[in-house]
Amino acid sequence: METDNAPEVTPADRRRLRVRESIISAAERVFAREGETGLSIRRLADEIDYSPAAIYKYFGSKEELIDELKEAFFERLLEKVDNSSSADRPFLERAKACVATYVETAVTRPFHYAAAFSSIQHDLPENGAGILSWEGFVASQKGQAFGVLISMVREGQELGVFDPVLDPVMAAKSLWAGSHGLAQLLIHVPKFHQLVPDENPISASDFIEFHASLQIRSLLKPAVTDTNGDLPGHTS
Repeated sequence: METDNAPEVTPADRRRLRVRESIISAAERVFAREGETGLSIRRLADEIDYSPAAIYKYFGSKEELIDELKEAFFERLLEKVDNSSSADRPFLERAKACVATYVETAVTRPFHYAAAFSSIQHDLPENGAGILSWEGFVASQKGQAFGVLISMVREGQELGVFDPVLDPVMAAKSLWAGSHGLAQLLIHVPKFHQLVPDENPISASDFIEFHASLQIRSLLKPAVTDTNGDLPGHTS
């Protein structure tokens, strides 16, 4: 009989994980108040009453810590998108959930999201012609999240639901740009979804669902609707 050779998690391992998580949580708080320029190992040490030397045991530099915040966001995003895209749901519902999940995750974890897009990335891998390297990009968590959108568009085309003339990569870029824009608005203008000229403002979640539905509708093959002439789950 085969035995599980995975190393046993010791109390020391669990303690180290808790300390590491506390450092990341504190980094999020400092980042939210003071931005990337205000986040330093010394500033973080003051925040959680640790010595800088203790923090350096877990993170070798400020840049390493920020990279951790970025990767943590996209790791969480990928997990949530995977959960929301269960194969036992109709495709259009899964597609809309995929888009909505991105925005909801960003709004729910704004500190992680801010860190994920906190600086202009001049160091993205390029090929010999000075063009962004696809292989290098998709190897990152951010690239994998983008890859989910591309796969979703291609699946919709294979099922005969999405317009077959669309370039899947261009369509995925458009979906990402639209969702990123809404996420930024809801984070920086928290009452954005309530900007309506009547007395019955909708909730943020309802507006996110409307946004996701509208984006997915833009990809539909002509005449592809449900029995109500709209996307499943959409309400006027």
